[in-house]
Amino acid sequence: MNRLMLFIFLSVMFATTVFAEPTALQKNAEEFVDRMAKGDFTAAVSNFDAAMTQAMPAPALKKTWDDLVVQCGPFQKRTGFRTEKFQQYDIAYVTCQFEKAALDAKIVFSPDGKISGLFFVPATAVNTPAGVSSQPAAAELPPAKYVKPDSFTEKEVTFGKDPWVLPGTLTIPKTGGPFAVIILVHGSGPNDRDETLGPNKPFKDLAWGLASKGIAVFRYDKRTLHCQAQFVKDCNDLTVRQETVDDAAAAVEFLSANPDINKQRIFILGHSLGGMLIPKIAAENKSTAGFVIMAGLTRPLEDSVLEQMKYIAMLDGKIDPEERKGLAKIQKQVQTVKNPSLSKDTPNDQLPFNSPAGYWLDLRNYNPAVEAKTITQPILILQGQREYQVTMDDFNRWKKELDGKPNVEFKLYPDLNHLFISGKDKCRPEEYMTPGHVADEVVNDIVAWIKKD
Repeated sequence: MNRLMLFIFLSVMFATTVFAEPTALQKNAEEFVDRMAKGDFTAAVSNFDAAMTQAMPAPALKKTWDDLVVQCGPFQKRTGFRTEKFQQYDIAYVTCQFEKAALDAKIVFSPDGKISGLFFVPATAVNTPAGVSSQPAAAELPPAKYVKPDSFTEKEVTFGKDPWVLPGTLTIPKTGGPFAVIILVHGSGPNDRDETLGPNKPFKDLAWGLASKGIAVFRYDKRTLHCQAQFVKDCNDLTVRQETVDDAAAAVEFLSANPDINKQRIFILGHSLGGMLIPKIAAENKSTAGFVIMAGLTRPLEDSVLEQMKYIAMLDGKIDPEERKGLAKIQKQVQTVKNPSLSKDTPNDQLPFNSPAGYWLDLRNYNPAVEAKTITQPILILQGQREYQVTMDDFNRWKKELDGKPNVEFKLYPDLNHLFISGKDKCRPEEYMTPGHVADEVVNDIVAWIKKD
């Protein structure tokens, strides 16, 4: 599924053999990637545990890989490997170079050596074990010019209730207070608190930029990132409430009890899927002071999936046979989503990106722009004109339904992409791997809107 950045937000789960040494972990992880690259999906799933055998049989894994190839181009080679530890889990990252993008296959190993998760995420080059090839380490971007590091502090916190306790960062100006605060709600996919995409961290930009101008900011790791083990067990029950809405409400509750925060001045900003879900979030947070929608989708998610894949396939001016085959698959899956007979019993492998039927049923007949009419608090809607994930068609739907309402403002940025970073010419997926910062005009417009209210 994803966050509307389709070439990176895929997730599946699988199992493999027991390992004891890091070199064995590397071998198992790389062997799995090689089997997918060779098209040997029967071998790739041969050691799945019972849950994974049900959730991701060989045809479903093949579909996921084929969809990835359509989006990113043919697989070329492995270019790096690294590991990390998360609670009791070992995580292996195999960097995969595709024709159009470099991605990390993030493979999660449970304590008994079974693989309990697989995520394709933007490649992040970091130090790797001795003797293991990797891309050069990515340098940390210097702060944007609008950031004043001496004007704010950051505090690491946790919030929410078991089993969904999440880590976050509260960025607070040093002088003044209690402060207005804005909560940052991610797009789809397993996002971290910075909404990291390649070298870019748009939520970190917003947090530091807004705090430099007197606005506190709260950002947090998404549930689908921090609680991956829980989602392995509950993946077929996933809805947008579990993915996004509940944690936004928990963030409001958490901040309302913070003495540094003016609980009458809590705002929520949703980006991409988060923006699309602002009407649902608003319905759960009646006392919130206002909402910002950044690149919020208004079309059905399944339609956007198909349109984005067509856009990416046509970037070279033609659709080759492999791309045509992948598009036909997605078209069929979209038709399944729209079929009135869709039920929770519909197999995941018949649906886009192996997302459960309940997820698509949860979004059926959801019209964000229409439902936003019921929001009485102030709304600021921001849109970059150069992007292809959430397009001018979506922005125009917001305007059609909400234009003229005294509580709604619109801002259009001709040079900005989906991350609200400036660029030129036609937007391409690889653009998101180019370092940049959220445009200063976006930060300034949000600050002015909050302070005006």
